[in-house]
Formats: sequence, structure tokens, C-alpha cells
Amino acid sequence: MPELSPAPDHAGRDARIAINTYTTVLRRPKVPHELFATYWRDVHGPLCSRLPGLGWYVQTHFDREQDAHLFPAIEGIAAFADYELDGGVEIGFESVEGQSAFDAACPILFADEQNMFAATVAYALPRGSTTLKDLVAEPSPNGDDGLDRIHLHFGAVHTDGPAFAERIDRFARALAAEDAVLKARLHLPEVYDNAAPAPPAPKVDHTVPPERARMAFLELAFASPRTRRTFYASNAFAAAAAGLADHVAFASAFASAFAVSGVYVYVRDGALTLAGLRGSRPAQLIERLGAINQVGDDVCHLLRTGRLKEAA
Repeated sequence: MPELSPAPDHAGRDARIAINTYTTVLRRPKVPHELFATYWRDVHGPLCSRLPGLGWYVQTHFDREQDAHLFPAIEGIAAFADYELDGGVEIGFESVEGQSAFDAACPILFADEQNMFAATVAYALPRGSTTLKDLVAEPSPNGDDGLDRIHLHFGAVHTDGPAFAERIDRFARALAAEDAVLKARLHLPEVYDNAAPAPPAPKVDHTVPPERARMAFLELAFASPRTRRTFYASNAFAAAAAGLADHVAFASAFASAFAVSGVYVYVRDGALTLAGLRGSRPAQLIERLGAINQVGDDVCHLLRTGRLKEAA
């Protein structure tokens, strides 16, 4: 179990990322899941981490095998049809200049997507995302931290974007106010446009059906599945969800297993994490063996520059 922090929480540490994207990913059907996850974590991840301008890069891997009790069925809200995913990605920037530098360099990254992804859809968040609550002390997890983490995806029932966003925001804030919820992070992106597919990765599908154009994404964390299901049965949750169907037509969470199997942070506040520098699994090995020489300035300098650090 990760270390949890007393109030005040750590929600403010994500505020430096002014511009963000939330990308849904689906692996190629003939690529075994373990091979896909390894390549994404240890080949694609470090490549993305090294592009200029990047302020924030997080891979969230989904577990298709977890039970279906991730979110309660709500009358009037249907399940998305044919909506299976293998993960979600955040790529964020501290400034427009940083985003422009990344965009200029990204063809080398997007050329790699076809090796593992069948479909990727990048939803733009030009005003960033909002961490409403975060009681987890570790700022840059690299794996399964023992928490019960889920991602909820919602599609609008109407075309009134501000009303949809306001209702989802109100729902998310009500959940974040409850003790059972350890983390709540909300993404309210712009409407996705199939005429401007994103990201522009060749030989990968970037189209969505109409019901997945206006979306909202909510990340939640609980101490355990039991805590989560107990909370869903509470009066507080019922009050928060009341009237949600007036604005939400589709929801994925109770139909698809968008449970989180691991969170991998490669770049935070514009700096490479150990996973970003070495790859996720090598970073885990270094942590488990306590190989402190591998995180020394001399080794990091060599890996960053290809040159030995000169003696002072």
C-alpha cells in the first residue's frame, strides 16, 4: 500500500501543466498483451520522454480482466458499443512554446505507434486538466501501487458543451469531497473532430463515432475494491449521481473493465523520472536492488549525454 498523506493533499503539484492531452489507446489485435505492455513501457515510453518541450508524460495501463463492478449502472445511461481500450496517456506542457517544440519533433514518435497500437485518439485539453484531490504521496509512480484505480469515460447526451462540462465537474467535485476517494483527476477536453485526426500517427486509426466526440474522463482512486463498492452504495454517491443521465448518454466504466493495472510517470515538471531515463522495468529493478550507483550524477550524465562527466 502506498504512503497516503494527511490534509492538505497534493492536488496542487499538477498545476504547472497548463496544456494537456488525454489519449485513449487500443493495442493491435495480434500483438500479445504482455509484449504490447513491455514495448509501450520500455521502448515507446523512453522515446517519447526524450522529445523536447515535454512537461508531463504518463502512461496508464488498463486491465481488461478485472471484474465488472467498476461503476454502478445508472438508469438512462447506456454503455458505449464496442469500446475496448488498453490504456490512457497524458502528454502535457507548461507552455505553448513547449507544445510547439514537441509538435515539431513528434513525427519520430508517431512513426512508432503502428508497431503496437491499432487505434489512438488524442483529446485536446488546451486549458489543462484538474486534479481535485490527491492523497498519494508518491508524485511519480512506476507500476501497480496497490490502490484501486479506475478511469471513467462519459459521453454527452446533448451538444451543450458548457452544461455537460459543468455537470461532470460537479459530479467529480462531489466525489472528491468524500473520504473514500483518495484521488480524483478530471479531464474535460474539446470536442474531437475526425476531420483533424490526432495524433497524426500513420497506419493507426484515429476516428471515433459521434457518441465519443464530446467526452469527459475522470480518474478515481480508492484504498480497495471493497471501499469503492461500499462508497457506490452510499447516500453520498447517490446524491452526487442524481440527474447525471440528463447530461450523460453513454458511460464505459460499468460495461468495460477500465481498471488500472499500472501508472507509469516518465516526465514530471519537465524533468525525466528514472523510468523516463532508463525505461520502466529497468527503473523498477534499480529500485528493488537498491542500486544507488545507477542514479548517481555520473551515470545519469553518461546516459543523458553519451559522455563521461568530467571530474571537478
